[in-house]
Amino acid sequence: MSMEVTAWTSLYHAMHATGDKRPFSWATVRRMARFARPHRRRLGWFLLLSVLTAVLTVATPILAGRVVDAIMQSRPLDVVAWLAGLIAVIALVEAVLQLVVRWISAQIGEGLILDLRSAVFDHVQRMPVAFFTRTRTGALVSRLNNDVIGAQRAFSDTLSGVVSNLVTLLITLVVMVNLSWQITLLTLILLPLFVIPARRMGSRLAGLTLESTQHDAAMSTQMTERFSAPGATLVKLFGRPSDESAEFTRRAARVRDIGVRIAMSQQIFVTALTLVSALALALVYGLGGYFALNGTLQAGAVVSLALLLTRLYAPLTALASARVEMMTALVSFQRVFEVLDLEPLIQEPAEPKAVPDGPVAVEFDDVHFGYPSADRFSLASLEEVATLDNRGGAEVLHGLSFRAEPGQLIALVGSSGAGKSTIAQLLPRLYDVDTGAVRLGGVDVRDLSLRSIRETIGMVTQDGHLFHESVRSNLLLARPEASEAELWDVLRRSRLEELIHSLPDGLDTIVGERGYRLSGGERQRLTIARLLLARQRVVILDEATAHLDSTSEAAVQEALNEALSGRTAVVIAHRLSTIRAADQILVIEAGHIVERGTHTELLSQGGRYEELYRTQFAGEDDALPVA
Repeated sequence: MSMEVTAWTSLYHAMHATGDKRPFSWATVRRMARFARPHRRRLGWFLLLSVLTAVLTVATPILAGRVVDAIMQSRPLDVVAWLAGLIAVIALVEAVLQLVVRWISAQIGEGLILDLRSAVFDHVQRMPVAFFTRTRTGALVSRLNNDVIGAQRAFSDTLSGVVSNLVTLLITLVVMVNLSWQITLLTLILLPLFVIPARRMGSRLAGLTLESTQHDAAMSTQMTERFSAPGATLVKLFGRPSDESAEFTRRAARVRDIGVRIAMSQQIFVTALTLVSALALALVYGLGGYFALNGTLQAGAVVSLALLLTRLYAPLTALASARVEMMTALVSFQRVFEVLDLEPLIQEPAEPKAVPDGPVAVEFDDVHFGYPSADRFSLASLEEVATLDNRGGAEVLHGLSFRAEPGQLIALVGSSGAGKSTIAQLLPRLYDVDTGAVRLGGVDVRDLSLRSIRETIGMVTQDGHLFHESVRSNLLLARPEASEAELWDVLRRSRLEELIHSLPDGLDTIVGERGYRLSGGERQRLTIARLLLARQRVVILDEATAHLDSTSEAAVQEALNEALSGRTAVVIAHRLSTIRAADQILVIEAGHIVERGTHTELLSQGGRYEELYRTQFAGEDDALPVA
């Protein structure tokens, strides 16, 4: 390893050994050990071979000195050849060992990344919907990417580096002291000139790198928001494109300026340390040459000392940063464990039941509910705020009771914020009630397996969300084993068959982010097709036609004829004309059922429903069908 490479290595360690300094926690170390336990055999081989490699790195300088001594002493050619051959063999073995160590390191590192990412991803999927409404997506993705990779470095880089550098350092010191304790002492005196600038410059460069990363993140957020279909539309309609460009250019220019400063600081630092290293090397040759000419040191020893110099400085510099590197890795583990320690609000029952076969009744029995406060399911670091907003817990549903018999259609109407969508979220157990019970087929949803609930209840929301995937993939989300014929059947029943046939790639056409390549009505019909494919026995419609024009709404209503046929349905309606044929209409206000009955009965009472109905255009004839 050359002096310049040593300088770059020390700079790298110094730059990456800064970060969040949290208290050391043995509990975190124990949890790290649990994640590492499946890889313990590989870790053992990894450490053993790392030590062996470290030993071999010191052997070559010693043999090189022996070669010089053999030449100076006019030893037979076969001795020189044997030493040269041994150096070649050691180099070959060292190269092979480095490849093997790297392969094992990759196996351990990538295995840990897989384990950690899978654990976090699976855990996050169990979190309540409120978690996702508060969490910044980029911060959560960072836990799955940056922090997970930072955590695995504790094993694949830092741990092996500490072991191999410690072994290299000890062997090098022993050999150098044995060759010349005076020269070794002088080279150690020069060590602060090598380590201290590395730490100080590393901190400075780490700060610049962090600032650059923050600007990059801000640019990424700006691009993500402005380049999405709704974001781009908003900028075109209400934004100021010139101001947007100026802000982006300002941040990009700052990143450029920081990049220039980092590049020049790095080069100045490396040049300075290379100079210090060259001075140390000059000291070895000068003092060593003096001793050699006086006959107190062999010429080969001088060469060995010079070659061993980099084996001394590089591990010493790395070990100087090892503690902070390990703390940085611990912080990454702690940030990952923060997410894993969030307790999901919805737990699978110990002995889950299944929804009974056949038509399903839906029942709310004296349900009281208040949304949980943020400290029960969120993290300030994921929301990127200093303190969590812990407002919550206030009851929003007060003793609700109603029942939808199998095949009936129950409509929920009322003012915005009255609790209608909350009712819809309790039914598929997105939240648990505080008191009372929600039942499917006579069984409390808290006693049902989550899979059974998902297989029983289908929901169509007003935004008709689709993934940035193909039509086929979005449909198969409901039932992966569905055949081609079944896909086309549900498309026909949802009035989409002709449209999908006209697309460039048919079922394999990408629908775009959130399905924005399709119109609002087409997106809704595709979500209805997905519901039809799932064959769920209970359907929830949360204002599924609220934001559609009359033509799109008519097409969606035709698709809903298929979706509601033979199913128990709970419909949240904004347009009262669409639920006139409901078996029962519940008027919800402030978390209470204030009226219930059929459309005709409620109009005749002259109460809240009649008041709501009067405020709308009541001349529509597009009532939802009764199952």
